[in-house]
Amino acid sequence: MELCELSFGKITESLETGEFSARDLAASVLDRIESREREISAYLIVRDRAEVLADADRADAVARRCGRRGPLHGVPVAVKDNIAVRGLPTTCGSRILEGFLPPFDATAVERLRGAGAVVVGKTNLDEFAMGSSNEYSAFGPTRNPWDPTRVAGGSSGGSAAAVAACEAVLALGSDTGGSVRLPAAFCGVVGIKPTYGRVSRYGLVAFASSLDQIGAIARDVAGAAALIQCVAGEDPRDSTTSDRPVDGLNFDAPDGLSGVRVGVVSEFLEANEPSVDRAVRRTVDLLGELGASVEPISVPHMAHAIAAYYTVADAEASSNLARYDGVVYGTRAPGVSDLAALYERTRTLGFGPEVKRRIMLGTYALSAGYYDDYYLKAQKVRSLIIADFESVFETVDVVVGPTSPTTAFRFGEKCDDPLTMYRSDVYTVGANLTGAPAVSLPCGTDAAGLPVGFQIMANRFRERDLLRVASVLERAIGFTERPCRAGG
Repeated sequence: MELCELSFGKITESLETGEFSARDLAASVLDRIESREREISAYLIVRDRAEVLADADRADAVARRCGRRGPLHGVPVAVKDNIAVRGLPTTCGSRILEGFLPPFDATAVERLRGAGAVVVGKTNLDEFAMGSSNEYSAFGPTRNPWDPTRVAGGSSGGSAAAVAACEAVLALGSDTGGSVRLPAAFCGVVGIKPTYGRVSRYGLVAFASSLDQIGAIARDVAGAAALIQCVAGEDPRDSTTSDRPVDGLNFDAPDGLSGVRVGVVSEFLEANEPSVDRAVRRTVDLLGELGASVEPISVPHMAHAIAAYYTVADAEASSNLARYDGVVYGTRAPGVSDLAALYERTRTLGFGPEVKRRIMLGTYALSAGYYDDYYLKAQKVRSLIIADFESVFETVDVVVGPTSPTTAFRFGEKCDDPLTMYRSDVYTVGANLTGAPAVSLPCGTDAAGLPVGFQIMANRFRERDLLRVASVLERAIGFTERPCRAGG
């Protein structure tokens, strides 16, 4: 087994004891990128090998002099390309930002560097994080390491594929309606979307500001928890961050789940692929065997969640994306002198079809005469969904179900039917509409050998409860299949 394939716990232990160095680990990751990246296309840009190794050398030097700064010290991390990294292009997977170099680090990246992590590169995504398959990137899709004929999920497909293929140990993604958890499910890794306000959005390019949250992707719960622990916390540059202290998320989980109350959402077990249904029901049974009390629950207004989510998200996107006009940064249409024509030509050339679709839908929902019927009504439905979950969390500690109704689908399978594509997010949007934390972890495979994702959701700011259940369940499931072993 190569260094980049080790569990997060083994990596941190070995770096601590000196069994291998940060440089050794970084070289292992870079070698894996060289061998698999042409097939997978997880990255939009990989930093120069010498630069990455120099950062690893610095981490080693600090560790020798002062000791490691924490569990991420010397660990290679990938960053989704809608999160600013000083001096590296930030394109959001769009032609309209081609050539843009941010002069600053996002707060999350700043905290990664402060913890001694080594940034490897920027990962691919659906354009402006708008998509569930990673097929909408202007620079080509990311392929699933388990089966390159299938999608990696979106929009953080590049981050999930990089981790699954051992092209990074950890990765940052963003989650607006499931964009960390869905690709984690499709790629057989762990994805955490924390409570809204737990992680600063400073330096995250805005899609839908009331829904966006930076999240973590890793090959196990311990790695994802350590990454969230590192980047979480109040930030004066983001007024929506919470001042609540971040409880220690790195802990030794007990062997069982005695006393934990688990709610199984009845509506989430009604329209899934048979293999997904079987794997999820087996996992629910396992929770009971581990000592949890398991009961069916209902979240009645979730039937309207997709409609409410896409109305709110597209409305906010139409406002946030108005800044891309060819004037301040990014692409500017050539040979246009009239300002209105410059806006129109730049946006026509720079935005892809899915982004244009969502801008038009969002603008319509906010327009005079339609605001009350669409945007305002969607926000009322959102309030009802929040009330549903608040009621549920009075009686249970966590809510569980599938992450997605399907496993990874083939390229082109859903592109011609946007509504079918949007329904991939049917189980994940609830956590974004309510602001609650949620995690996806692999719970089995389907008949084709593709991973099935299991989602656990907790009440706001109860990440510790969430990760306790996820850690115990992960150990009991014992999911060890890895595409990188077969792929070289």
